[in-house]
Amino acid sequence: MSMTFKVGDMTVHRIIEMECGFTPALEFLPTLTPELLEENRHWMSPAALDADDKLVVCFQSYVVQTGRHNILIDSCVGNDKDRSARPMWHQKKDDAFMRGLAAAGLTVNDIDFVLCTHLHVDHVGWNTRLENGRWVPTFPRARYLFSKTELDYWLAENEKALVPPIADSVIPIVEAKRCDLVTSDHALDDLVSLIPSPGHTIDHYAVQLGRGGKDAVFTGDLIHSPLQARYPDLSMRVDYDPAQGIATRRRFLETYCDTSTLCCFAHFPSPSKGYVRRWGDGFRCEYVA
Repeated sequence: MSMTFKVGDMTVHRIIEMECGFTPALEFLPTLTPELLEENRHWMSPAALDADDKLVVCFQSYVVQTGRHNILIDSCVGNDKDRSARPMWHQKKDDAFMRGLAAAGLTVNDIDFVLCTHLHVDHVGWNTRLENGRWVPTFPRARYLFSKTELDYWLAENEKALVPPIADSVIPIVEAKRCDLVTSDHALDDLVSLIPSPGHTIDHYAVQLGRGGKDAVFTGDLIHSPLQARYPDLSMRVDYDPAQGIATRRRFLETYCDTSTLCCFAHFPSPSKGYVRRWGDGFRCEYVA
């Protein structure tokens, strides 16, 4: 399976930090019933559902080389972070992310922009790295694009009680003056623009590529599992506004269904990308390797 693919004249690299059975499906999607899970087991297993009924989830970044800029979309989990609630992430010290970046022929100094679709723990982790006891920007030349509404919300939450990924992976970027605060419909240039897609978080954005945004779209967390394509009304357990998330997911799937826009999913199991097709009263991803 290639980690590199073309979108028009642009080159895209998948940088996979980890891919594994993550959380029991019935816990991850609280309105999913055992009966519905059983009904769909035949097509989900083993790629999207493991033997323990955990959803198989990919944690990855996409790096887009437009010819003008190198743009990293979401920055995964990171190393050396205090994540005691998630043992597999806690004080992690592996080199998977950096090896993936090197395999794409890139170093941290080559990244011009970091786009964080939202500010959850598994999308901001490599924003920073530990250097002499301090959190510093991992990508020293990059501008980090945060939704202002999203950032304001999480800074307020961190004031109420410590939110570790905000404290160690977002605030150091703000303090280093490496972030640009944008609206969730911001256009970076004529090839890269953001799409408001709230619900999972207060001001989540997706990223579209190509003139007119028709070549490819990067979903972020507006959808997590292929099961949510089949049943868009299944909400993820930590959605900020589940009803809004459902509306966003349905709108996204309807918009891109039966089009030639390549959909690049943040968390779908490998190969994680393909075309949205109708499936009964729901949808599916027609994967391309």
